[in-house]
Amino acid sequence: MSISYGVYQLFNLIMFLMLLKVLLSWFPNIDWYKEPFNSLKKFTDLFFEPFRRIIPPIGMIDISPIAAFLLLGFIQQALVILLRNMGL
Repeated sequence: MSISYGVYQLFNLIMFLMLLKVLLSWFPNIDWYKEPFNSLKKFTDLFFEPFRRIIPPIGMIDISPIAAFLLLGFIQQALVILLRNMGL
């Protein structure tokens, strides 16, 4: 397994956890202060919070995850291409 493949899969895992958090946020009865939801919230908020400070919610809809997904996908592709060009 190459390093570029490992980096690619790591980004996929992060984006999967972000998607899981977004989907679970549609269920109002989830207690985000209990495990494993608390850990998931803390981890994904590392990626969402910078965008929440810049992009205000539209009504009751938080669109910051869309920006986080787009930026993370761009970084993933750029990093993988760079690593492949380096032979890793």
